[in-house]
Amino acid sequence: MSKVLLREYYELCEGGVCQDFLTEDEKREVVNENVIFLTGILQKANTKNGNGRVYPMKVLQREMDNYKKCVKEKRALGELDHPDESVINLKNVSHMVTDTWWDGDTVMGKVRVLSTPSGNILKSLVESGCKLGISSRGLGSVKEHQGDTVVEDDFQLICFDFVSEPSTPEAYMTPRIHEGKEDGLTKADRINRLLNEITRKHQ
Repeated sequence: MSKVLLREYYELCEGGVCQDFLTEDEKREVVNENVIFLTGILQKANTKNGNGRVYPMKVLQREMDNYKKCVKEKRALGELDHPDESVINLKNVSHMVTDTWWDGDTVMGKVRVLSTPSGNILKSLVESGCKLGISSRGLGSVKEHQGDTVVEDDFQLICFDFVSEPSTPEAYMTPRIHEGKEDGLTKADRINRLLNEITRKHQ
């Protein structure tokens, strides 16, 4: 079976409430350099998502183990909005994943917004209080099993992109401002859609 581009969407931190996962150095960057970090859910294993697909734990765990190498080497880049390609375009990069970890069957992550053209758009959206989601992008095939669409063992994770409309609850990212303070992300979805269209026109 041929591979296709698989894209999954998650809302990060439902209601804009997330535990503060920043290190002391990162908190200083936020305060002194106005750096924005986002934290929340990146992916889930053994759970049917909004696209009706299920990622087996062994498949997702293998790919996250591989992805952690990119994180360590500061190559875990992502784009603003989803392109229809399997290649990360550096000119459209907006952020870098700086850490990932497991919480049960859930993959958690921390993202640094970069000072690139797309990163500046992302920063502006975050500072305006727009609700943003994270979305995985990868190549793989699927099969039907007991009524579920299961991702096959040939799946290859490419990256995590930012989008306005996640398909799975609990994966909206929230900004980490400084210790003890955070901004809630509560703008209406119709505003998110409008901003998403504006973003696409400027890419």
